[in-house]
Amino acid sequence: MGSVRTPSSSATARAVVPHIVVRDARAAIDFYVRAFGAVEAFRLTEPSGKVGHAELTIDGARFMLADEYPDFGALSPAATGGTPVALQCYVADVDAFVERAVNAGATLLRPVRDEFYGDRTGTLQDPFGHKWHFATKKEEVPPAEMQRRWSAILT
Repeated sequence: MGSVRTPSSSATARAVVPHIVVRDARAAIDFYVRAFGAVEAFRLTEPSGKVGHAELTIDGARFMLADEYPDFGALSPAATGGTPVALQCYVADVDAFVERAVNAGATLLRPVRDEFYGDRTGTLQDPFGHKWHFATKKEEVPPAEMQRRWSAILT
């Protein structure tokens, strides 16, 4: 089925919006709502119930998802043996967010911690194989200072 074009606001018209593929999109949507506090904007379903396209937001950050469509090359991490891509999303309180997600079934890959670049961040894997970095901005760090801190870590 592929992507569905929808009208975009001027704020998101030039944004890169992730479009993920999962096995059992209905269960994935339920998980994202329960674990990540996602809000479903809409979904398009086939008569069989297969989800061809859905749009959700997490703290205002939009993402799209669909069930697998192997004929179109739309394969989930379960079909390909994992994913090299991680999704980044800023939230108001990363500690509470990650705790809720883990309690709802997400796997903690990296505990929440303060980072040299000014974020407090943690990494999760959802039950559908997608990796997520969730963060709360704690400090605005200019690029030169970020480089200085990064170099200090590496030496």
